[in-house]
Amino acid sequence: MQKVIDFTRIVQEAWEDYDRSRQIKAIEDLSPKVSTNNVYRILFEDGGKIIAKLSYFGKFDHFLEDHTIINALANNLPEPFENFLAKSLTKYGQLFTYRYTDSILDAWVVFYNPIQIDQRPDRLQIEENIVKLGQDLASFHKACTTVRNTLPPNFKQTHHDVDHLVEILGTEQGQFEHRSHIESIRKQCDLFYENVDRIGLDEIDSIPVFVDWNIGNFSVNSDYRFFSRWDYDWFRMSSRVMDFYFFSRVCSSIGDRTVFSYRIDPLMENRFLIFLKSYHEVYPLTAREIKLLKEAYRFFILNYVIKDGRYFFHEIYATRLQQEAHTIYFPQLEEHYDEDRLLKALDL
Repeated sequence: MQKVIDFTRIVQEAWEDYDRSRQIKAIEDLSPKVSTNNVYRILFEDGGKIIAKLSYFGKFDHFLEDHTIINALANNLPEPFENFLAKSLTKYGQLFTYRYTDSILDAWVVFYNPIQIDQRPDRLQIEENIVKLGQDLASFHKACTTVRNTLPPNFKQTHHDVDHLVEILGTEQGQFEHRSHIESIRKQCDLFYENVDRIGLDEIDSIPVFVDWNIGNFSVNSDYRFFSRWDYDWFRMSSRVMDFYFFSRVCSSIGDRTVFSYRIDPLMENRFLIFLKSYHEVYPLTAREIKLLKEAYRFFILNYVIKDGRYFFHEIYATRLQQEAHTIYFPQLEEHYDEDRLLKALDL
């Protein structure tokens, strides 16, 4: 009989390790339905509440590194972003994480103070709001660049994720999961290596990027300016262009959809050019960064859809997205993506 994992019990044990003097009244599951992520609201007998995030894929060291950096960033960002990110709970001055292990599970928990949420972005953006989103992302990236040298060191680099995917392809499990696409995936990995080396990824500044900017992960105020941001599952230190693909989807003519896909098309829309131009006016981009955008998209598909898709998405979504990666995403990347169109729009 398969063992049923009681995640709420793990969260309760984590809280007791943090501060057993505050009694838990209830634990509410806030986990998204399209994802395998586990998020909980803890309600206390004294009327307080906090948010718990539980993760069990990847490596604990990477989980700890990411959340240590995020918490330092949340505390160091200047106005108007000083309260933009949720702050994690600390204990004795250090970020608190709880690690649970047994014979079948290695899981980690981190706690956040609840963050204020204002208005959900519109499902379909008007041009005026696309301009504002471009300006605000540029301002946020500029603030992240300002404090990047005050953040804890990071060790995981983008190429490490692709290295790991290549390693997975050599395992029995990897060959079973990707059995009909092994050579195609290896080819895409090789293209990524070759192109980022040619572009000079190592010479482009790394800043904190959150990658997944769908409209369920951030809120705006009544003036349609950034108000708050949460959900840090795809956080990393990398080039700022890693954030652009999801904003192209937010700004696209299709808008936010329940049945989602990761086609390249939004990057080629005029609406994305409006976003890009408004960003460029606030925090100018270089030709090298625009050239990297194609590889940022390729990396997104390789890492978050192919390598980790079955951890991020429920089975029905993961299977469809992985199939589309081979039949749609990778072919369209070569057929539909027009780098010169973006460079010309910015006069680069």
